[in-house]
Parts: sequence; structure tokens; C-alpha cells
Amino acid sequence: MTDQELLNRISVNPKVMVGKPVIKGTRLTVEYVLNLLAHGTTVTEILAEYEGLVEADIRACLFFTSCTLESAAFIPLPMEVYFLTHHPCTFYTLTINNCL
Repeated sequence: MTDQELLNRISVNPKVMVGKPVIKGTRLTVEYVLNLLAHGTTVTEILAEYEGLVEADIRACLFFTSCTLESAAFIPLPMEVYFLTHHPCTFYTLTINNCL
């Protein structure tokens, strides 16, 4: 599958999930799928849970994220900011220019 074919499986629409990137035709956000994978859910388990998804949808989430991060710059924040936000990530995104 080509890069463009993978990217075509992801949709960004301000009226769907507040504009977060989703797998086209679903309300499953790229973020949610990546979170499942990060916490040990297998691709097979995801496909079994969400009827209609195919492996290419999962790969599209990974590729979309890769493209997004490829052109992003990050600046480490001081620990004080981390504790104020109570967020598990200590980086602030300076710029993001995604592949789409």
C-alpha cells in the first residue's frame, strides 16, 4: 500500500470527534488506536473488537502519526510546568506540519 493510500484511510473533519484525525468512516481516533497499541492491545484484538476495521487502518494510524511527528519540533518543559498541568507528557509541541 502506498503512502497516499494509507493517508487516505484517515479523515480530519471538524464535525467529527472535534476535528481529531479518525479512521475514515468511523469515530475511532488515531490517538485512541495508538493508545490501545501502547497499552498492549494487539492488532488482532483491535480488529476483533471493531467490526469493519482492517489491518491497513491500523497501519494508516501509525503512518499518519509518523508523518505528523516527522515535521514537529519539541521543546522540553521545566518540571514545574509538568506538575502544573498533571499531564504525562513533558513536551510542548512548537509546530506541527502534517503530511496531508
